Amino acid sequence: MSTIISAADITVRYNERAILDAATLAIDEGQRIGLVGRNGCGKTTFLKILAGLQTPDGGEVSRRRDLAVSYLSQDFTLDPALDVRGNVRAGGKLVLDLIAQFESLPMDAKNYEDIEHRIQALDGWTLDQRIETAMNHLNCPPGERGIATLSGGEKRRVALARTIVSRPDFLILDEPTNHLDPESIEWVADYLESFGGTFLCVTHDRYFLDRVVNRIVELCDGKFWSHAGNYTAYLLDKAERQEADAVVEHKRQMFLKKELAWVRQGPRAQRSKQKDRFERYYDEAAKSGLVVEEDMELCIPPPPQLGNRTVEVSDLGIELGGKKLFSNFNFTFENGQRIGVCGRNGLGKTTLLKMMIGQLAPTEGIVKVGPLTKFNYVDQGRLQLNENNTVLDECSSGTEFVIWGDTKISVRSYLKRFLFADDRILTQVRKLSGGERSRLLLACILKCGGNFLILDEPTNDLDLPTLRVLEEALIAFPGVVCVVSHDRYFLNRVCTDILAFEGEGKISHSVGDYDYYLDKKKRAAAPPRAEFKAPAPKNNSTKSGKPRKLSFKETHELAGMEAHIHAVEAEICRIENLFALPDFHRTHAGQSNQLMAELESEKANLTKLFARWEELEAIGAEIDK
Repeated sequence: MSTIISAADITVRYNERAILDAATLAIDEGQRIGLVGRNGCGKTTFLKILAGLQTPDGGEVSRRRDLAVSYLSQDFTLDPALDVRGNVRAGGKLVLDLIAQFESLPMDAKNYEDIEHRIQALDGWTLDQRIETAMNHLNCPPGERGIATLSGGEKRRVALARTIVSRPDFLILDEPTNHLDPESIEWVADYLESFGGTFLCVTHDRYFLDRVVNRIVELCDGKFWSHAGNYTAYLLDKAERQEADAVVEHKRQMFLKKELAWVRQGPRAQRSKQKDRFERYYDEAAKSGLVVEEDMELCIPPPPQLGNRTVEVSDLGIELGGKKLFSNFNFTFENGQRIGVCGRNGLGKTTLLKMMIGQLAPTEGIVKVGPLTKFNYVDQGRLQLNENNTVLDECSSGTEFVIWGDTKISVRSYLKRFLFADDRILTQVRKLSGGERSRLLLACILKCGGNFLILDEPTNDLDLPTLRVLEEALIAFPGVVCVVSHDRYFLNRVCTDILAFEGEGKISHSVGDYDYYLDKKKRAAAPPRAEFKAPAPKNNSTKSGKPRKLSFKETHELAGMEAHIHAVEAEICRIENLFALPDFHRTHAGQSNQLMAELESEKANLTKLFARWEELEAIGAEIDK
């Protein structure tokens, strides 16, 4: 494979901090790379350098000649003078310029064929078709809409469509799945899987990374670490690397401890061997030790006790702008539940949350809130930060302590749990990275406590280490959690139940994680299983060419196969009914993971039984001919 772009010894400093420290990376043709690392480590800066929008303080970027690059940035801008379709079409500027140049040339022009081949390589003749396809699948607003009328999420979908329509040689995507619904994320994943060029993406969506990339590059302490494979392979590889580094560091510390004891004794004479030993000691002591990555300790204050009733909605429905979003929705939230709310954008997920906390009045039905229920609502917009305040001032709001159950902790100690070092605690908000701002916002909101957490798209803009800590904190939270998210990995890890907005006013409840909901939905949509009819066997003959007979053991196995299948189906039904019990989370909360594992095991067993039944029936059918 040939290298299409390389960065050698790239250095970028912000004040005294080097976020890229002589970092080197080569990207080969056809590679599908996921760039990971903590927010603020320099990922976005590096993407801008590769896209040619920022010049590093040191180092050099080399690009293949005529390399076509398309870049989706987090702080994208759209042309307000153009409508939605005009902005998306602007993404194909390279192709449109080539076509215009091609059409203006006489057929005997010297570069006529070269330009034609270039247009064909970029699939330029199908540009208009690709524009419509991208706009439809990304759920973009109507093409004639003005940019000024769009929401932030709508603008991002338009910007993503604009980025991918040109089919460049090298695609750079910074958080492409933010503000996309599950169907749009699936389409982007399908697009990247079939993409013929090279791409580099930064995303917090681990399911997306597992599916589309074949190389993970981690940016840590200003350096790049490359791992072959997807995100899961990277985690295993990194764990092995950290274990090996820990062994090396342990040996170094043992050497220093032994040599330090010798140095303290004082040398008897300055012989050459003793000088060498001194030099070895000081060389090792001067080396930097193993850098241990800090994990954020997400600090959710202990919630007050919940009553028997938390939140109960009855025959709930709402109509906004002449459009009925949903109706006749009934649900009771119970202590211990972690509800994942999912579905396409615009179906009413955020509206439901606002009705629960009283910000919106329902058109029909009622919401009953328990007397001891205390909401803590983290909306998509979260809070507006004062750019001129320091981190400490913004979080403290004039107080020195955060109430922590029956006690209190200092604001400084609280912020350190969100990975703000002493120097960053006194930094102005306007100088924070995107990830630091997200952590500060979470710190400001979560200090308010509450026993019913409502989080609307909490995973947007959080880095992967912070996401993992958020997941652990929510799993351990002893109240109720209701979270809107399109992050499939997050929903699978955190949620005990799914509320799925399926369109046409329908909200479906499923006990279990998101994958289990999808599996049930797929099975429900599948046509009924036809009466079993064994297909003709592929080859069940003996060496003599005669069909072989079922052995005594196989005959006995076949006779009991139907009863065995019924027993397994009954066990699957029993476990699913357990999940559907109204008091499941009070009586079986500690068994949730075990029951899910048993359910998956029984379903896999059922699949094997049907395959074996088919095999035995096929052999018997051959004998009966």
